[in-house]
Formats: sequence, structure tokens, C-alpha cells
Amino acid sequence: MSASGRPDADVPDERAQPDPHGWRVFHATGRVPGEPGPRLPEAPPWRRFRGAPPQPSPPDDEEAALRRLGSGDVMPQLGEDEIDAVNAALLLRRPLLVTGPPGIGKSTLAYLISRELGLKRVLEWNIVSRTTLRDGLHIHDAMGRAQAIAAWQAGLREAASAATAGGSGEGEIGAQDVMVGQTPPLLGDFITIGPLGTALLPYDRPRVLLIDELDKSDIDLPNDLLHVLENGSYDIPELVRDAADTALVHTSDPGGRAVVAGGRVECSEFPVVVITSNGEREFPAAFRRRCLPLEMPTPTREQLLAIVEGHLGAPPRGTEQLVDLFVQQVQAGGTHSLDQLLNAVQLTTAGGFQAEGGGRKLLEMLLRDLAKGR
Repeated sequence: MSASGRPDADVPDERAQPDPHGWRVFHATGRVPGEPGPRLPEAPPWRRFRGAPPQPSPPDDEEAALRRLGSGDVMPQLGEDEIDAVNAALLLRRPLLVTGPPGIGKSTLAYLISRELGLKRVLEWNIVSRTTLRDGLHIHDAMGRAQAIAAWQAGLREAASAATAGGSGEGEIGAQDVMVGQTPPLLGDFITIGPLGTALLPYDRPRVLLIDELDKSDIDLPNDLLHVLENGSYDIPELVRDAADTALVHTSDPGGRAVVAGGRVECSEFPVVVITSNGEREFPAAFRRRCLPLEMPTPTREQLLAIVEGHLGAPPRGTEQLVDLFVQQVQAGGTHSLDQLLNAVQLTTAGGFQAEGGGRKLLEMLLRDLAKGR
């Protein structure tokens, strides 16, 4: 304390409290940041990767984000615990395993993270019972390449025959001349990197990958993912065996191409991986150990109203009654989706439709219990 009674500048004020949320980079606001977006803290030493060569910035896809999130600024469904779980996954560079009933917005979380952090287009890998790890990594069109090589060889033979028939005198084009400059089809033209493989390319900022409904997969897929998610890399065998040092391949982005060196894909920033599950089965402990869990809560009445406002603007007349009906059905143990509520609200705002009287039956159909199979 100075002689004037004022606190010394060098003495910290014990009354000042640190911001308990100061460590967060994600706040669930849904607001679009300025370029290039907030930067994540440095990854832990055991989650740093050295992928190369660096790839150009991915494309944006704001239309897909609008379909998923609407145009509102706030995503009210996430509470403090859920926001902390997302931030922990971002800082630790670990996949986020999002569970909860169908239709409550689990996959929407990937789009919310991408929009708020300015991470551009979300890569989607939709899982079915026949999905294999290779589907997510890369596809080699071996048949297409074989046909292209056959066509190339046939073209060379025809050109050589025409050149030979034309004579081999001075100034004439010979068969050997035809061969010069005629390159075979490039291997990279027949390789397409899947959503998981594209997410692992060495971008300056992490890509967002949505692995949707992993619980629908074959029992082996979660275990097959372990090595890739742990190492942030994988090899493309066809390119490893190829004589060329690099290859230009297709990616999962529309019209996207990427350079792969030595047949190996390795990230420089581990992607933001959002894995969703409807809880149809349990995952192996080794897989769960590599993910951070997040149980997505069922939206409250206030959250539902805010979600409707985010998609449709100011809540139209009758919205609160529809939301109340939706909440009652969910609380009664029914299985319902947010899409059903949005459809019902949209329909009641369409010109001329009346929910009362004959329209009541159509409204009940829209808000039916999905667990009953009809």
C-alpha cells in the first residue's frame, strides 16, 4: 500500500477473480467469427503431427450450416457441462462421442463447432451396417484405371500403325515419335480420399468430421478406427507401391484435389471429430478410452422455442401451443425428433392451413410417436 492509501501497482489485487470460462475457445453462440477464426491452443505433445505437404484452405458450405442450424445467433441446447466437454475435446485433440435419443440434434453439433470456429465445410461420413474403414479412408477405382490404360494402349497402337503406314522417310512421323509425350493415365486420377481420409490431410486449421450413427456399423468398425484416430495418419497402398513420389488425388470436397507424398496421409492439425450414437449398442472400452463422452440432453421448452426461432425467425402464432404439445409427448415417453416440431410449425404458418378441425389429424401425424413404427 502506498502512502496515499492506494494499492501498489506491483501488488496483485486479491479480489480480482479469474474468468472460470477463460480457457474456452467454443461458447455455443453459433456466431460466425471474423477471418481466420479463433485459433486453438497448441496441442498436447502426444497429439502433435507433422503431415505434409500443406493443403489449400477447404471450401465453405454455409448453405449446409443454414439447413442444420438456421440463421439464429444462439444454440441454446448446450448447457455448461456440454460446452466444457466440447472444449476439452478441442484442446486435447480427441474425438467427441455424442450420445442421446434420435432426432435431438447430435449431428448438428458438428456444424455449430465449424461455424463458430470458422472451420469451413463439415465432412460427413454416414455409417450403415456395411460400412468399412476403407470406405472412410479412400477408394481406388481399379476397374476404371484398367479401362483407361487399355484405351491409352489401343490409341498408341493405332497412332503407331498410322505413322508406319505413312512411311518413314525424312520428315515423316515415325512410330517411335508417336510414343514420345504420350503419358499413361495417372494413378491419382483413380483414387478418391473418403471423408475420414480428407479430414486427415495436412490443413493449417483442423477440419470438422461428422461420423454419424456409428452404432449402426459392423461390430469391427470401432476397433478398426483405433489406429487411425490415435496416429492421425494412414497409408494408401496403391500409392506406396507407385514409382512416383507424389500423386494428385481426388478428395471428398466438391471438385477437391490434394497432393499425397509417398502414399502417406498425415494431418498437421488433428481434425475435430464428432461421433454420434443413438445408443443401440455399446462400444469397446479401447475405443471409448480414446473419445470424450457427451450426453446430449433433451431440449427444454424454452430451448425448443429458441430453436424454432433460429430456423423460422420470430415464432409464428400458435408456436407455443405446438411446443407444449411436443414437450408433453416427449415427457410421456414417446420418441420424437426436432424435425417433427419444425415441420409442424412450418405447416401451421403456411397460407390457409388450419390446425383445428380437419387439420388436427394431419398435425397428429406430423407429431406421431416414432417408436410405434407408423
